[in-house]
Amino acid sequence: MKKFWHPTAMSLALLAAFPMAAGAQSLDDLRKEQKALKDKVTALEQKLKDAETKPAEGGMTPQEKQDFNRIVIKTEALEDNQEAMGFRGLMISGQMDPAFIYNKAQGRAGFQFLNSVGDDGYNYDNSYFGMAMLDIQKEMEDGTKWRFTLAPNRGVGSVVDGSSVVHEASVSVPLGDLQTRFIAGQIPDWSGYEYLQPTLNKLITHNLLFDFTLPTAYTGAGMEITSGKWWIRGVVANMNSTKRSASEKSPVLAYRVDYSKGEYQGFGFAGVHGKAANFRSDDVNPITSEPYSTRDTALHLFEFDAYFIRGDWTLQGQVSVGQQKNAAITADPTTGEMRNARWYGLSVLAAHKFTPRFEGIARFDYLNNKKNGGGLLGFTGSDDRNGIGPGWTDDGTGTWTQNDTETGANRYALSIGMNYLFNLNTTFKAEYRLDRANQAVFNYVSDGSYKKSNHVLGAAVVVSF
Repeated sequence: MKKFWHPTAMSLALLAAFPMAAGAQSLDDLRKEQKALKDKVTALEQKLKDAETKPAEGGMTPQEKQDFNRIVIKTEALEDNQEAMGFRGLMISGQMDPAFIYNKAQGRAGFQFLNSVGDDGYNYDNSYFGMAMLDIQKEMEDGTKWRFTLAPNRGVGSVVDGSSVVHEASVSVPLGDLQTRFIAGQIPDWSGYEYLQPTLNKLITHNLLFDFTLPTAYTGAGMEITSGKWWIRGVVANMNSTKRSASEKSPVLAYRVDYSKGEYQGFGFAGVHGKAANFRSDDVNPITSEPYSTRDTALHLFEFDAYFIRGDWTLQGQVSVGQQKNAAITADPTTGEMRNARWYGLSVLAAHKFTPRFEGIARFDYLNNKKNGGGLLGFTGSDDRNGIGPGWTDDGTGTWTQNDTETGANRYALSIGMNYLFNLNTTFKAEYRLDRANQAVFNYVSDGSYKKSNHVLGAAVVVSF
């Protein structure tokens, strides 16, 4: 009765205050006004009730506010503790890919994992697969980035000096803004469309350009600039060397430029110009018997790559050219003087996801290396395991000789493979690779013969976190 009587009394009071208006109106009009007033009073009462029962600040009840305050205190304590222990901005990741390789010419088949590059050398069937890598990255409050990556026996450090477990040790310091940075340290080469890490490489092996025409790493300092769709990096550095030896003092200029045209496509190019170690420096002139004594010679490398990724399809490609002074395999036949090594090549890759987890891949490579008997970056002598240098012929008695030493073999490679994403952290890979040349340059160790082609089978499991 209270809720009913309260608006009625108020209505009568209002009517008493306006007697002339009440008398001039009909009974129906009064009832309508009374109802309207009653509705207004009910609304005001509801607002008052809501105000009395409204939760505390932020839409929380007192209990919820207490719980919230406790969470804030605990969170701040955890953040302070994390910062004090150096964990703030720290990211740790890792990967490994035990592999199985069969090489017909070498007559070997077995697992490869953490084997030393220094013991066997860098070869297309003994590249960066079979590695375990631990990557530690740290970003400071001012935007400075620090990276330290370990890869025992299989990283660029092992290829450069044969024993280092350090794959990358670099810093990136912002200069004025986060888009302009000073970079320094040991930095793996950034050329080409193919990545070194097994988690980022679709196949097991790498293409011919990656293995034989690109640098391994840089030790030096430079700049990194990001502007819109452009990403520019450049360093003045030692190439493939953590320290220069006696009589070596000239660095190289190495650079990389990337442009992301859109969500699905982009291109990049990279180059190296300067003086680099010449592995023929300790050889002897075959005519005069005098040592060459040339440690550093001029080097020029340039490559262009592009990609298109849309839906289930991935298309990638690269073209490369290069030359190094006095680094050819075959010396001048008249004077015995060293001659320049020159090469060019291309690599294309296509991949298609038949299902979200299953992907098929095909890659084709071509490398023209016939000039002055051949010669590639770091390969200044005949290599019958990788198929580099002049070809061999049999005189009919089982004796093999290099008849045309002036012409090196041109190389081809076709790889067909697949990968299967077993879960978010595990991928299974399989690959068949046919390596071929226009001359007999592959040595079959079982009988000592030479052939124009070789076959490699591989399988690997890539696990990362």
